[in-house]
Parts: sequence; structure tokens; C-alpha cells
Amino acid sequence: MTLTLPTLGDLAWAPALDRLDLVAPPVADALTSWAAADPRVGRLVAVTEIDPDHADTATLNEVHGLPPEASANCVLVSGRRGEDERIAAVVVAAHTRADVNTRVRKLLDVRKASFLPMDRAVEESGMEYGGITPVGLPASWRVLVDSRFDADGVLALMGSGVRRSKLLMPGSLLATMPGAEVIEDLGVER
Repeated sequence: MTLTLPTLGDLAWAPALDRLDLVAPPVADALTSWAAADPRVGRLVAVTEIDPDHADTATLNEVHGLPPEASANCVLVSGRRGEDERIAAVVVAAHTRADVNTRVRKLLDVRKASFLPMDRAVEESGMEYGGITPVGLPASWRVLVDSRFDADGVLALMGSGVRRSKLLMPGSLLATMPGAEVIEDLGVER
């Protein structure tokens, strides 16, 4: 079976490994390492350059004719258990919202979970606000991926670490990313 680079909408997609200049440095490092362990990454992870003013999901979908169900949102959540801070990236379909107060809180085993403050998210991820992606985050952070992405034919359109581009890959590949944990009912309908 030949694996082909995914495309979506009217955007010009290229293999991400051929255009590492379009992604944040930690994303480039993670993609390179991931591809060394899984050759599908080179054939199935695409990147496209976009107008940073169109980086928000709704605007990007409208301007480029993208199906909303392909968009993946990544939010960073933290909580404490005693002195231990626990941080997770939560990846959900854009038409849902991360169930932070119930599902994520329980998965992190913390009393209270909240979104990581923007300045910390940017500094500690090495990525731009509005472009944060699960690819390339610190290894100590959990990556929780909604099980909706782990199905045949589902694409995951997400940030690239910068606002001027987007990554695209099969959701099933995202589910196999090093460190990813596929979680049922992680996102709830809006």
C-alpha cells in the first residue's frame, strides 16, 4: 500500500520534513526524531504556509474551505498534586471542547486543573501562542489525544509551533506519536 501525503482545502501542502523552516525549532526536532523511528512520518505529515492573521480555526476554515471536523485544537493544562505540578497537552477536535474540569482533571489526578498561562505556555513550549501543537512539547508533559482522531480516514489539522503555518497528518498517525495517550471522551460537544 502506497502512503500519500494528505492534502486539504485550497492550500499548498508539502512534506513537513522538506520544509522544517515552516515549523518551530522544537517541532522540527520532534518530527526528525519521530521520522527516524517511524518512516511513515516523512510521507504522511504535511505542512503549509498560511497568513498568520488566518491562524485561528474558524477563520482558516472559512478562508481556505477546510472542513471543521479536521481541525484539532491543542490546549495546555496544569494542575498540582501536593508539590508536584502536572502539565498535559490536550488535543481535541475543534468542534468540541476539552473537558478540563472533569475528564482532564481526573486523568492528571489533581484537585483542580486549569489552562497553563499564556506566557508560561509560550516560554516552556518554545512555540508561539496560537500555534502550539502536541508535536515537540517537553517530554515530561503528557499528550492526551481524543480518540476521535484514532479512526480511519480522519485527518488532524493543527498548529506547527508558529502562527504562519499548519501541520496536517492522519489522526491515526497522531495517535501513535511518541508519548501520545489516546483517551475516550476527552472532548465534549460544544
